[in-house]
Amino acid sequence: MNYFKISLAGDLGSGKSTVAAILSEKYGAEIISVGRLQRAMAQKLGMDTCDFNKYMETHPEYDKDLDDNIKSYESKQGNYIFDSRMAWHFVPSAFSVYMKVDICESARRIIKAGRNDEKYVSVEQAVERLKERRLSESERYKSFYGVDIKDMNNYNLVIDTTNSTPEQVAEIISERYKQKT
Repeated sequence: MNYFKISLAGDLGSGKSTVAAILSEKYGAEIISVGRLQRAMAQKLGMDTCDFNKYMETHPEYDKDLDDNIKSYESKQGNYIFDSRMAWHFVPSAFSVYMKVDICESARRIIKAGRNDEKYVSVEQAVERLKERRLSESERYKSFYGVDIKDMNNYNLVIDTTNSTPEQVAEIISERYKQKT
């Protein structure tokens, strides 16, 4: 039996969590969200996500815990959607998607979402903090695993979500997934 496995990676604020929820509903797949797990770890340490990312640069045990969790799904049977920057690497059997978004649109979406651990006073401040966070993640993954998360050749599908609704993005992913299988 073939199982439904899709990994959603991408820019911060690109809509990964929202699209994951739509696909989960459509396919009855469980969502595995590394962002949610990471936010919980950060909260336990009294940090926001950007500070926690920097902290993890010198504390790789947190990444290892998260990564080992994701790796375990390669051999699990079931339908899964991974909301994770690295699931394409750790679960190679998953159909891998990279969701791009303009950085200013990303900042606006994140501010609008009102996340408790990501509070910004302006779009400009959010853009700067998002750039810092993305750079930290990119450098960590290169250092730890020798992979470049910004290399679009890592993904089966790259989609720009800047001017699309989450429903449109989910439909494109669904159609391309069907073509691949």
